[in-house]
Amino acid sequence: MKSIVTGGAGFLGSHLCDLLLDKGHDVICIDNLVTGNTRNIEHVKSNKFTYLKHDITKPIYFGDKIDYIFHLASPASPIDYLDLPIQTLKVGALGTYNMLGLAKEQGARFLLASTSEVYGDPLVNPQPETYWGNVNPIGPRGVYDEAKRYAEAITMAYHRFHVVDTRIVRIFNTYGPRMRADDGRVVPNFINQALNGEDITVYGDGKQTRSFCYVSDLIDGIYRLMMSEFVEPVNIGNPEEMTVLEFAERVIEITGRDSKIVFKGLPVDDPKVRRPDIERAKEVLGWEPEVGLEEGLRVTLKYFGNTK
Repeated sequence: MKSIVTGGAGFLGSHLCDLLLDKGHDVICIDNLVTGNTRNIEHVKSNKFTYLKHDITKPIYFGDKIDYIFHLASPASPIDYLDLPIQTLKVGALGTYNMLGLAKEQGARFLLASTSEVYGDPLVNPQPETYWGNVNPIGPRGVYDEAKRYAEAITMAYHRFHVVDTRIVRIFNTYGPRMRADDGRVVPNFINQALNGEDITVYGDGKQTRSFCYVSDLIDGIYRLMMSEFVEPVNIGNPEEMTVLEFAERVIEITGRDSKIVFKGLPVDDPKVRRPDIERAKEVLGWEPEVGLEEGLRVTLKYFGNTK
């Protein structure tokens, strides 16, 4: 079996490459390193692994048969897609178009890594896959939300019109080793601030909620979906919901630091709630998260402590 992972040198993509190699796949990792880093894959010594530096908004062709295409490439943190708005839209549109074209040409099964951001600032909690979302298409976050909504639309169009075998996973907040310390998301921000003895910055009043899934659980869900026969979107995330303030307090407790919590203004269009309804994942994939927050945080803390 030969698999392509776009965005394979990123946080999630590199963990997916590891899993695929463990499962016996030949893996082609494609990344242009705009937000990925070869440090995430430098541990891979397998002769079944190939890294290609390539921007997938430009076409790419393979002579060898490709069986699976995991399309993860995209800026995924607010800092990145606010700094790279055009690139974010292009990889969601042209990048997805090119990878779907490759899947059509190769007869490969295609999986789109979509996001809980397609639900925007949801008016429904938890969010089931049947919820259409509440997205501001012209807000600063809209470049990521709409890129992924378009990517889902063209994926289903290729499935219906060209009969490409497709899957869509909607990924909720995920954390673990290989997250970038400077990517601006809650987990690395809080951990780094605590480890440095700094105050922890909470935006807004901290009452907005998030649900945090450990990376190994997330990658297991992605793999199960790809190997399933289910073609509609599936939420993968941890339904254990907590406020951002509660999460900050948990990080301080686990690190044993005496950081204080300081509050700053909430960014535009920041979601007030975020919690996956995972009944579909349980039913069609037999999947639910196994790693608890404290266990996952301790592993992540160790990683960040070792990389400082």
